Amino acid sequence: MIWLSDKTAVLIKPLKKTYDIEGTKITFETGKLGLLINWAVTISDDNDNVLFVSTWFKQEWLNLASDFFPLIVEWQEKFYATGKIWGNRFQRREWRPTDEATLTARLIDRPIRPMFPKGIVNDTQIIASVLSSSGERELWIWWITWASLWLIIAWTPFEWPVAGCKVSLMKDDSIIFNPTSIQESEAKLNLLTAWTLDAITMVEAWAYEVSNEEMILALEKSHDIIKKICLAQNDFIEEYKKVFEIVEAKAVYNKPDESIYWEVKEFLTSEKMEVLYEKWKKEFQSELDNLDLEVREYLISKWYTIWEKLSEDDTKSIDETSIWSLVYKRVKEVMRKNILEKSKRLDGRKLYEVRPVVWEVWLLPRTHGSALFQRGMTQALSITTLWGPDDVQTLDGMMPESEKRYIHHYNFPQYSVWEVRMMRWVGRREIWHWALAERALVPVLPDLTDFPYTMRVVSEITTCNGSSSMASVCGSTMSLMNAWVPIKEPVAWVAMWMIYDEETHEYKILSDIQAQEDFLWDMDFKVARTKNGITAMQLDVKIKWLKMDVFRDAFKQSEWAVEYIISKMLEVQPKVAEKLSPYAPLIMTINVPVDKISPIIWKWWENVQRMEKEYGVKISIADDWVTTITALNQEWWEKVIAEIKAILWTPEVWYKWTWVVAKIIDWTWAIVEFKGKSWMIHISKLTYKRIEKVEDVVKVWDIVNFEIVEINLEKWRIGLKRELNEVELKELEEMKAKKDAELKARHDAEVAKKETEQK
Repeated sequence: MIWLSDKTAVLIKPLKKTYDIEGTKITFETGKLGLLINWAVTISDDNDNVLFVSTWFKQEWLNLASDFFPLIVEWQEKFYATGKIWGNRFQRREWRPTDEATLTARLIDRPIRPMFPKGIVNDTQIIASVLSSSGERELWIWWITWASLWLIIAWTPFEWPVAGCKVSLMKDDSIIFNPTSIQESEAKLNLLTAWTLDAITMVEAWAYEVSNEEMILALEKSHDIIKKICLAQNDFIEEYKKVFEIVEAKAVYNKPDESIYWEVKEFLTSEKMEVLYEKWKKEFQSELDNLDLEVREYLISKWYTIWEKLSEDDTKSIDETSIWSLVYKRVKEVMRKNILEKSKRLDGRKLYEVRPVVWEVWLLPRTHGSALFQRGMTQALSITTLWGPDDVQTLDGMMPESEKRYIHHYNFPQYSVWEVRMMRWVGRREIWHWALAERALVPVLPDLTDFPYTMRVVSEITTCNGSSSMASVCGSTMSLMNAWVPIKEPVAWVAMWMIYDEETHEYKILSDIQAQEDFLWDMDFKVARTKNGITAMQLDVKIKWLKMDVFRDAFKQSEWAVEYIISKMLEVQPKVAEKLSPYAPLIMTINVPVDKISPIIWKWWENVQRMEKEYGVKISIADDWVTTITALNQEWWEKVIAEIKAILWTPEVWYKWTWVVAKIIDWTWAIVEFKGKSWMIHISKLTYKRIEKVEDVVKVWDIVNFEIVEINLEKWRIGLKRELNEVELKELEEMKAKKDAELKARHDAEVAKKETEQK
C-alpha cells in the first residue's frame, strides 16, 4: 500500500462490497489486513467462511537470468478457523502442510501462472489463509478468485480476471453451485473449473461413470457462473480505483534476443530437423544438442559474436542463452506445423494411436497383488496391500475429520528419467499424481459391506517417457483385480494433447504423448474412464480460445484409446482373481443382533481383548454392531469365527452337545460351560437313580453329554439333562426289565386270585 505510515494506517477506510452469485452472498474487502504487502484481499460468504489472500510482487533485487517465472503459492490451514486445536500433547500448532493443502496450492498455481506474460522474472508469492470456516464446504474455488483479484489490484502484468467454480451434478441431473461436502458425496459428478470471461484454463473432475454429454453440460453451467464472478471482480476493481491510488507494478523480463531469429529460421530448415524423428528419448535430446551446436557454428560463420553476457555496445552479438531459446522456438514451430498440416508425429504414430501396451501380473509373490503396466518405455509397477477396516487413513486437517479406505501413493524416483540427484521425501508432483489416480479408481471400488478391506496401492514408476500418472491408473486397476478386489469395472486413463493454430483456427488432438512431444501442446487433457463412462478428468489450457467441440472430439478420441487399453488389460487379467493371496489377511463380517453383542464384548471388552490376544486377530465392532474379524492366517481366523458363532448360539429344545463341568455348588447343583456361557443343572437331572451328592456322578472338568429339555428365554434359562452312558443305560434297562417282571408277576397273581374267588 502506498503512502503508508503509522499515522496514515489507522485512517484507512477499507473498501467492502457484496455480490450475489447463484444465491450465495460473496463479499470482497480490502484495506483492512496486510498493509505492508502490495495488497491483500479478504473474501467472505454468508456461511461464516472468511479467507485472506496476501501477495507480494517483488520489483527489486531480482534474478535477471532466471529462465522460469518464480511464482510461489502457499495454502495455509488454520485450525482455529474451525475451532480445533491440532497436534499431540507435545506439539499444539500447525506444522507441515497436509496433502490437501499441497493439492490446493497447485490448484491455485495452475490457472494463475499462464495468465502472466512469458519471460517475467519478478518473484511473486501468493499466501492464502483460512481465518474462519464452517467446515461444511471445501474452499478451493475461492482461492483462485481471490488470487486473481489481488493480482489485478496490485497492477501486476496479470492478463485477465480468472475465477474458480465448483459444481456437482446430482443423481436427479440437477446442478448445484458451491456444494457442501455431503452433497459432493451424493453427486455423480464433481467438477472444479477455472475460467476467464471467454476461455477455460483448468478442469478437475471426479465422477461415477458419467457420459460425455453430462460432463459438457456441467462445464457449460460452470462457465455461466464464472462469468458472474469475473464481472464481480471487474466491478470491485472499478470501485477500488475510486478510493485508492494505483501504481503500476514494474515488470522485469528475461526474454531471448529474437532479432536474428530469421537467421536461425533460414538455417534450420524442415529437412535439417528430420533427424529428430523416429528417435527415442536420449537420441532425440542428443540430436537436439547437435542442432544447437550447428546453429552456433553457423552464426559464427556469419560474423556473429556469442557472449555469455551481451554488452550494450555490441552491434552484431547475441548472448549464449538466447541461441538455445531460438533453436527451441524453431524446432517447436516446425514440429507443430508437421502435426497440423501432415498429421506427422515424432515417432511416426497416427494422431489417435496409443503406444504398444505390455502387461504382467503377480510379479511379487509375497505381496497381496501386483501388476506391471508398460506403454512404450513408460513403466508403472503397482502393488496392492489389503488390511482390516480399522486400518483406514484418518484425515486430520482443518476441516472435519474424515477417513479413507482406499489409499493411492505414487513414487517417481530419479532413475526413472536417467537423472542422478539426492533422494528427498515426496514432493508436490507425487502428491498430485497419486490424488489423480485415487479419484479415478474410487468410483469403481466395492462397497464396505461387500468388501470390508482397507486398500492401499503404491505405483512405482520405474521408467518414464511421458504419461506416468496415466500408467499408474492402468497398473493399479490390474493390481487391484490381481489382489481379489471385486472392482465394478476396469479403469484406464489416457493423456490427450491439442495443438491449435491461432491464424487458421485449425486444431489437432493427439493421444498418448511421449516426453519428446510434451512441449508442443496448447491443451493438456487427461481422462479416465470405464466402458460405461468417465470417472476422472484433468485439463490445463495455454490458449484463450477453446470451444466445446474440442471437448466432444477429445472425448470421442479418448473412448477409442481407453477401449484399446482395457482390451489389452483383460487379455492378461480377464477377471478378478478367484482367490485371495495366502499372505493377505482374512476378513469376515458378521451382523450381530443387538441383544447378542453384550456376550461378545463382555464386561470392559474382556472377550474381545482375550480373543485378539489369543488368536492374533483384530476384532472391529461398528456402531450398527456389524462385527468384522481380521486374521493373519486361516487357522486362527476359523478358530475365532467358531468362538464367536458359539457365543451367538441360540438354544433349542432337544439340542445335544458335549459340555464341561466347571463347578459344583453345595451337593445339589453342577455348573457346566458351553458356547462361552455357564448353565446350571440340578442333581436330579444327572442320573436315573437317587444319589446323595453331585460328585457321585460327575466331577469338575469332566466332559459330559447333556441335552436341553426346557427353555425360558425371558429369564435366559435352560433346563439340562445329562445323557446316560452305556453302563448306566444297561443298568437302567435291567432295572426296567426287573420292574416290568415284578409288575407282570404281581399282575398275574392278582388275576389268579380273582379267578380262584370266582370259582
